[in-house]
Amino acid sequence: MTRVVGLTGGIGTGKSTVGRLLSALGAVLIDSDAIVRELQAPATPLLARIAEGFGAEILLPDGSLDRARLGQLVFGDDAARARLEALVHPVVSRETLRRLEAARAAGAALVVLDIPLLLEGRAGRAAGAGRAASDSASAVIVVYAPEATQIERQILRDGVSREHALARVRAQLSIEEKRKRADYVIDNSGALEDTERQVRELYAELTAR
Repeated sequence: MTRVVGLTGGIGTGKSTVGRLLSALGAVLIDSDAIVRELQAPATPLLARIAEGFGAEILLPDGSLDRARLGQLVFGDDAARARLEALVHPVVSRETLRRLEAARAAGAALVVLDIPLLLEGRAGRAAGAGRAASDSASAVIVVYAPEATQIERQILRDGVSREHALARVRAQLSIEEKRKRADYVIDNSGALEDTERQVRELYAELTAR
C-alpha cells in the first residue's frame, strides 16, 4: 500500500533539500512548483489564461512567463493573488493527482507531495474551497528553520534586502505555526549532516508501516 505524505515549510527553510533527500532514499517526489513551471511553459493553455487575466506585460520577449513581474503584481494584493490561484491551482491539482495515481499504480511505497502552501491551502478548504491533491496526504512534514535563519538565507541566496526578505517570510503562515500543525518536523537550522540523519530516520519510519 502506498503511503502519501505532504511536505511543506517556509521560504528559506530548506524544503527542497529535504525533498531531494527523500527522493534519493526512494520516495516518489511530486513537486508542485515543478508542475507549475511545466504548465506555465510558453504556448501552454495556462500561460495564455494568465496573460489574458494579467496582461501581456507578464510575458517576456521569448513568450515565457516573467515570474518576477507577475510576483510584483500579486505580492501584497490579496485580490490579484486570489485571481491567480483560481487559474493555477485547479490544473496543478489535477496534474498532481494524475501523478499520484500513476505512482500508486506502480506500487510506490512512499509518495511525497511537495507543496509550499499546503497548510494554508487546507485552511482555505476548511472554509469551503473544495478538494485538492494534498487531501490525499495522511501526514504533514514541516521543514523548520527559525525566522532569522529564513531571512539570512534569502539575503545570501537571492541578494535581496533584509526588509524584502522579511516581507516575503511574513506573507506566509509563520513557520512556528506550521511547526505546531506538523505531524513530523525536520529541523534544518543546523548542519546538513544533521538534516540528513533526521530524513533517514523519518524515511525508515514512514516506510516501515
